[in-house]
Amino acid sequence: MNTKPVKLGIIGAGHLGKIHIKLAKENPEVTLTGFYDSDSGVRKTVAEELGVNAFETPEELLDSSEGVIIVTPTVNHFEYASKALKMVKHVFVEKPITAELDDAKTLCKLADEAKVVLQVGHVERFNPAFTAAREYINQPAFIECHRLAQFNPRGTDVSVIYDLMIHDIDIILCTVRSRVKKVHASGVAIVSDTPDICNARIEFENGCTANLTASRMSMKNMRKTRFFQRDCYIGIDFLEKKSEIFSLKTVEGDGDPFALIIDPGPDKPKKQLTLKMPDVQPNNAIFDEHTAFVKAIRGEAPVTVSGYDGLYALEVARTISDKLNFAVASLQ
Repeated sequence: MNTKPVKLGIIGAGHLGKIHIKLAKENPEVTLTGFYDSDSGVRKTVAEELGVNAFETPEELLDSSEGVIIVTPTVNHFEYASKALKMVKHVFVEKPITAELDDAKTLCKLADEAKVVLQVGHVERFNPAFTAAREYINQPAFIECHRLAQFNPRGTDVSVIYDLMIHDIDIILCTVRSRVKKVHASGVAIVSDTPDICNARIEFENGCTANLTASRMSMKNMRKTRFFQRDCYIGIDFLEKKSEIFSLKTVEGDGDPFALIIDPGPDKPKKQLTLKMPDVQPNNAIFDEHTAFVKAIRGEAPVTVSGYDGLYALEVARTISDKLNFAVASLQ
């Protein structure tokens, strides 16, 4: 089995792109060939600041690399990803996969034809609080998500749905594993030209319902998701990196006299409530994304967040956006 570091290049050297560059330099599984940015001034500054080779064109970067990490504005994702896939290069593209659904479908098709890896940067899949609790999530019946952020001008070129809520959309889709049946949404634009606050209710064919709230106009940051399923509640704090599992089990005999006992009524067994705090190991989620990308390229593991995962998340986000536009328009 080939275990040599994989040669990767990075396209985009903005705030997030620089983070990717720094982490790729530190990852022993990666040989960073360099980066490309469409702004020549950025290329010069970042090359000097980080001591990384700056390519003059994306083609030159792709020629020297086995794969590419794309960290540009969403509107440019398709341009660079399609170019790389047509050159039979592996592609990691930040979320959302593309700006348009048809472009996302094209990328998935190109990756299939080239037989290369297409991974999407839904970074919360690698959040240690989620990975620690995921094994306990089994057929949730109701999910509640709150993703609130203080205002930051960076990211307001797109709606809060694509900026923040899409993280929770992906988490929900990968845990529910059912097709969406119905979507309701409402929201409002406060300081930007696109919605800054949004609430969406997603109903799935298997009966599960998810309620999502995203805001970039909050006084404090919050990223919490709660899963409710038969005899179990799972709480995940993506920001504080904590998880808690509350489980109910039938009491045998008198049960533990110091435990919390729930009596559901006559002719029904008593339930004992137990709390488990999974061991959450600190990590850098973007670093782990890179490592997962390399393992998928080598064939050591399946793609954690595939192009089709990114496509499905974008489809649901677009449905929410369409419903939201109608709701906003109807209030004018």
